[in-house]
Amino acid sequence: MDLKALLLCADDKIVRVLRRTLGDMEIAVEHCTSSESALRFLTRERFEAIIVDCAGPGASAVLRGARTAPCNKRAVAVAILDPTIGLRSAFEIGAHFILYKPVSIEKAKSSFRAARALMKKERRRNTRVPLHIPVQMTNPATGAKFKVNTNDLGEGGLSVTLPRRGKPSGQWQIEFKLPGSDAPLEVDAEFAWEGTGAAVGLRFVNPSEGFMRKLSEWLDRNTANVEQDDPVRCQLTDLSLGGCYLEMSSPFPVCTRVTLSMRAAGVELKAEGVVRVMHPEKGMGVEFSQTTGEHKALLEKFLGLLTEDRNVLPELLVEPEGLEMDSRRNFASAYDGQDALLGLFRNDSAFSADWFHAELCKQRGTAAAGASA
Repeated sequence: MDLKALLLCADDKIVRVLRRTLGDMEIAVEHCTSSESALRFLTRERFEAIIVDCAGPGASAVLRGARTAPCNKRAVAVAILDPTIGLRSAFEIGAHFILYKPVSIEKAKSSFRAARALMKKERRRNTRVPLHIPVQMTNPATGAKFKVNTNDLGEGGLSVTLPRRGKPSGQWQIEFKLPGSDAPLEVDAEFAWEGTGAAVGLRFVNPSEGFMRKLSEWLDRNTANVEQDDPVRCQLTDLSLGGCYLEMSSPFPVCTRVTLSMRAAGVELKAEGVVRVMHPEKGMGVEFSQTTGEHKALLEKFLGLLTEDRNVLPELLVEPEGLEMDSRRNFASAYDGQDALLGLFRNDSAFSADWFHAELCKQRGTAAAGASA
C-alpha cells in the first residue's frame, strides 16, 4: 500500500514537481489549495506526511492541527520555505523537514529520500498485530496488581480489555510473554486512550533497547507485507566516543532515534543514537545512546583506524527508528565535560549553523594537531 501525503500548496509549479517526485517514490498525494480543506482532511484520514507551503494563508494552523489530530499527530511534517524566511518559526509550529524554494525535482528527491524513510518507520510503528495474551499490570505507587488480556500489539504500545471493576489511570509496570518465547518482557506503560466498551490503549514509556529489539523482531516475523527499510547514505565528518556529525542534504529532525552502520578498511561498527543537532541541507549531530563497554571498545577501534590513516573514507548508512519529540535525555553522560563534540551539541541552540560549523572545523584542527604530535 502506498504512503499518503497531504499537500497544502497553491503554487501550480511546485504541485507539479511534488506530484511527479512523490509519485516516483510511491507516495500518494491529496492536494489542497486552502487551509480549511486541509484541516478537514486531517480529522478524517490518516497521512504519513503533511507538506505545507508556508507562503500560503493558514499554513501554521495546518501544521499545528496535524499535531493535535489523533490520527496524524505523528505524521512527518515538511515545510516549504522561501530561503529568506527564518527556520526557527517553521520548527516552532511543528515542521520536521525543510524544503527550500525554488523547488526542483532533484532537490525534492533529495529531501524526500530521508522523509520517506521516516514515514515508513512511523507507519510501521502504528501497525497493530491482533494478539490475545495475558498481561500482568502492577501499580508502582500502590502495589495494586491485576491481569488483563491484550487485543493488539505494536511498537508503541498495546490495547487491552480492562476488568469491569473500574478504569485505572496513570503509569503502570506491565509484564507479558510473546508467543513462542519463554522470557517475559517488562516495560513501563501509561494509559493513552479509551475505546469502546472496556478497551483502552497503553503507551510504552522509556522502553529499554533490549525490550524494543525483541519486540521489533517478533513484530517483523508476525506482520504481513513488512516493508523494507530505506537506509540513507551520508558522510561522516566528525566522530567521538559520545557522538558524531554527518553531512547529508536532508538530515533527520532533532530527537529522531537512528541506527548508524559504519564501515572502513574492513572494520564495521553499528551504533544507535538520537539526533541532537540538525542543520537543513547541511547535516546533523547524533549522540550515541549505547554506553556499554563492548560498544566503547568497538568505537575506540574505529576511531583509532580513522586517526591513524586520514585517507580512509568510511562508508556510512543511517536509518531512522522513529520520532521521539519529547526525548531530551543525555545518554553519554560519562563523557560530558570531556567530549568537545557533545559540548558543541549542547550549545548549538544558542548559535547559528555557520558558527557551529566554524567550531567543528576548529575541533578538527585541534584533533589533527594532537594526532600528529
